[in-house]
Amino acid sequence: MDRKSKIVIAVFVLIVVGIIITEIVRPRPINWRPSYTSVDKIPFGCFVLYNELPSIFPNSTIETVDKSVYDVLIDRDSTLTSNYMFINEYIDLDQQETNQILDYVDRGNTVFIAATGFGWELMDTLNIDFGADYSLKEGTTILDLTHEKFEKEKFKLSRGAFNSYFTSVDSTKATILGHISYTIENYLDGEPDEEVTKPNLIKTRFGKGHFIISTTPQAYSNYYMLKGNSDYVAHTFSYLQDADVLYWDNYKKSGRVFIDSPMRFVLNQISLKWAYYLSILGILLFVIFKGKREQRIIPVIEPLKNSSVEFAQAVGSLYHQNKDYTDLINKKINYFLAHIRSQYHIETAQINEKTIQLLAAKAGKDIQETKVLIEYILKLKNKNAHTEQESIALNKKITAFKQ
Repeated sequence: MDRKSKIVIAVFVLIVVGIIITEIVRPRPINWRPSYTSVDKIPFGCFVLYNELPSIFPNSTIETVDKSVYDVLIDRDSTLTSNYMFINEYIDLDQQETNQILDYVDRGNTVFIAATGFGWELMDTLNIDFGADYSLKEGTTILDLTHEKFEKEKFKLSRGAFNSYFTSVDSTKATILGHISYTIENYLDGEPDEEVTKPNLIKTRFGKGHFIISTTPQAYSNYYMLKGNSDYVAHTFSYLQDADVLYWDNYKKSGRVFIDSPMRFVLNQISLKWAYYLSILGILLFVIFKGKREQRIIPVIEPLKNSSVEFAQAVGSLYHQNKDYTDLINKKINYFLAHIRSQYHIETAQINEKTIQLLAAKAGKDIQETKVLIEYILKLKNKNAHTEQESIALNKKITAFKQ
């Protein structure tokens, strides 16, 4: 490697290192994307809440669910009482999952849902519906609880909160546990803004169990847990039963990571994933150091020229110029007979009917074709002078026989 190439590579490496260092030290913009997963520390993740669950539910075993609701409920130990907790922007439940959840609650368990919607089938069964008011700019939203112990406490949401609420509930089964209050701005001149209070937290009975549903999942995020609203979360969780198991849903989340690669199985297994990464790294290091140790200039070697064709053309030209067809025919006959002896191991000192049959059998040719060739050769051998046409005819017959 020459000096110029080394300088170019060094400059390139310095630029790459500079970009990497810049990206590392550059302050990251805050990610306000709603995630609600147990591992996300962004404002609208649920890392704080998830790690506080053992202290909020000291008598329950926390089980993180990373698969379908149907798979969890179909395989669970039905002898244990449990709570199932869903927190996300929207909970997408299909028909099978809805049936399993309804059966799960009907047997005396509790499902907590904090979302702005969770599928028409479940909403229709529980006879509830949602609504929302949107504003062009963010304002302050107030949450409160109806219980006499909590009714004097107010909890503020200032960012990322959607003004979602219940538009209808089944009054025979549902109990309103909390409200959301906010201001609807009136953009007409002289018209005052409207203060609105709507129910946002209910407890509804189904069979032997209950659904506790909140339309404000943002209140359970990291941002508001650390902003002094942790008491609101604790108060709402106090309506859940003291169960043996708490299922934390980490599957139906906006921030769940999906792997679409054909190697998703390998990348989903920790040991296989690291083995794959280490293999790639090892191959790269091998290529770099192996190439550096053995790289050298490869000399250009001219291939040897095959002059057999030129020699044959020269000899053929001499025969053609001298018109010595008799000598040419004799040589072709001798070469062909030598070919028969070496290729098929047939004696050619005396050529007769037996020789023709043996040659036809070993060469896989028709007896009549072989007989015509041999008789033509014998005919030419018995002549003293030959013509150009006989030389051409012999060459065609021998070539056809060898094919």
